[in-house]
Amino acid sequence: MARLAKRINGFAKQHGGAEGQVAYIGERGARIVLVGEDGAWGDLVAPTYAVAQQAVEKAGITVHEDFDGEFAAKVTTGPYEWTRMAGIQVGGPSNT
Repeated sequence: MARLAKRINGFAKQHGGAEGQVAYIGERGARIVLVGEDGAWGDLVAPTYAVAQQAVEKAGITVHEDFDGEFAAKVTTGPYEWTRMAGIQVGGPSNT
């Protein structure tokens, strides 16, 4: 948990602050999605939802219930993300 909190703080420092959202992903644990003040985003995986919650609390970031609305609108996407998203679409270009 302390290691995750340190990585969250590192992301926040690199991107002018950060907000996050924790989502349960089944047996794999929980995903912590981070969005920096500059629009950069990334994620971390914790072994359990409880560990993820403790890490974001220790890091002191704002945590959102859902990844939508104003929070989701803060994400800046670039060519890489658009290429990846398009590759997932039926009929979209492949990413190979």
